[in-house]
Amino acid sequence: MKLRIATYNIHKGVSSLGSRPRVHALKQALARMQADVFFLQEVQGRHDLLAARHAAHWPDQPQHDFLAGDSHHAAYGMNAVYDHGHHGNALLSRFEIASQSNQDVSDHAYEARGILHCVLKTPTADVHCYVVHLGLFGGGRRRQTAALIEAVRSSSPPDAPLIIAGDFNDWGNRLSDFLRVRLDVAEIFDERIASTGMMQGVGSYLQQLIGRTPKLKPARTFPAAFPWLRLDRIYLRGFTVESAEVLHGAEWAKLSDHAPIVATLRLQ
Repeated sequence: MKLRIATYNIHKGVSSLGSRPRVHALKQALARMQADVFFLQEVQGRHDLLAARHAAHWPDQPQHDFLAGDSHHAAYGMNAVYDHGHHGNALLSRFEIASQSNQDVSDHAYEARGILHCVLKTPTADVHCYVVHLGLFGGGRRRQTAALIEAVRSSSPPDAPLIIAGDFNDWGNRLSDFLRVRLDVAEIFDERIASTGMMQGVGSYLQQLIGRTPKLKPARTFPAAFPWLRLDRIYLRGFTVESAEVLHGAEWAKLSDHAPIVATLRLQ
């Protein structure tokens, strides 16, 4: 079975400069991606001030429901709550969402973060999906990654196909090896190297440590206009990668400060 997925930090549906509403343009952009499953971060569940200020350009629905439309099911994990609204992670899926849960992994009071876990009922197998947005500080990201590993281990079978995607804020790529070893996953651009036979599981990680293989690097996704930092990731288990790309340039820079990653997978 083929599965087309995307991960995208949508910057709460407003432009990175000037906070101009971009929700309708985002919906059109997501439709062009033709993804079966979207892993979205910074999704605005409610924002009374922007809704009042931009009444003609702000949907009446929460962003996750508006972006899902009639083609996708939607799940939302509320993380940051304030007087005039809230935002968090969301998953949009063409497949039925059999279950969903949201775990608070905030490391301090000023940065609300969560892990949204959804189980998708696909024709071939149940697929466990985790939408992630980690913090801005290294120590917090390490603790949140440990919480993510524990969440995956406690909520999905060890042989279940799974996808972990989102904004990891891990510009130094310090977390990938930890996830590979503990969860037996591969980052999506690592997996493309794996298809050549150069990388195979934990053994390849040991080879990398002694310098026998090239150091693996996720794609550059931030800022969207001229991606330089490697912030957004997709980690997989039970899939092979047929294609993966970052969508960037002037058009995408108008929608968010992050560029989306889009990939086509095949369930093993």
